[in-house]
Amino acid sequence: MINYLYQEKNWQSQLNDLISDPDELLALLNLSASELKSQQLLSQHAHQQFKLRVPRQFVTKMQTGNAYDPLFLQVFPHHLEMQDMDKQIKAGFSADPLGELEANTLPGMLHKYQSRILMTITGACAIHCRYCFRRHFPYQENLPKSKDWQAIAQYILDHPKINEIILSGGDPLSVSNEKLALWINRFEELPQIKTIRLHTRLPVVIPQRIDEDLIKILSTTRCKIIMVVHSNHGNELDANFDVAMRKLSEINVILFNQSVLLKGINDNFQTLTQLSYRLFDARVLPYYLHVLDKVQGASHFLITDAEAQTIYQALLKELSGYLVPKLVRESSGELHKTPLNIF
Repeated sequence: MINYLYQEKNWQSQLNDLISDPDELLALLNLSASELKSQQLLSQHAHQQFKLRVPRQFVTKMQTGNAYDPLFLQVFPHHLEMQDMDKQIKAGFSADPLGELEANTLPGMLHKYQSRILMTITGACAIHCRYCFRRHFPYQENLPKSKDWQAIAQYILDHPKINEIILSGGDPLSVSNEKLALWINRFEELPQIKTIRLHTRLPVVIPQRIDEDLIKILSTTRCKIIMVVHSNHGNELDANFDVAMRKLSEINVILFNQSVLLKGINDNFQTLTQLSYRLFDARVLPYYLHVLDKVQGASHFLITDAEAQTIYQALLKELSGYLVPKLVRESSGELHKTPLNIF
């Protein structure tokens, strides 16, 4: 492991001090002579298509000298992303696997499910996960601006069954506290909105993001706040994450986690069992276990439904029910996530 001291650094300085050069990451992990370099050209193409972006604090959790470290594999531009693109397309992999462009009713707003809308309030993330289903999403064309607010508010009023807002992106916690508070204040002024949910990976990769100003914002809104963090492997979680989750729990934020089943990273019940226990220690309940969204460039992460079902059956035997996430698939055009038949 690489040793860095982050306790005294605020989240903004960490967010501005990211590794974006694949060679730098390889050098830090003593992997410059690994087999990854034999496919350097294709890896460079993958990097150009979807840039490497990873916080240094997250890199400290990776094992040096291990090209198969589960955290490293989630972020490093891999040559397999660029191989057999025609084959990927024939297998159903696309740039918009969830049909989000069709659901993009207004700038920054996706309305797929009856009672809730999703807002992409930013295109920025602290970390670029190679399996991201929005890696091709045209954020710049869809970011909501102040002038769009009246249309968004009117749309919500015209659809009285909408009672929940999902703040997403990008990562909604990559924006400033002031901007986040502005969005929360706007939505809580609409009486029909009862719940605001934040989907975020920042508390995992930069736990210091849960600062006192954010705690104040989340503790003073009238809306119920849910935070869904995103962790795929227990090695991602540390004592700083525990502190962040405790702060949120103490102000009654409901805490869930969602994971993605990824070949070579967490495609076994032992890893997922350990993750569930580790999350529960940090006051977080496992929520969703997604099968891979078929986004172009991520086919090497795919496991079969049969493999997913076998893993899930083992989880059911191993864990108490409250520690077992729902095994689901999200499909374009569907009005809800689809549970996988596990038998």
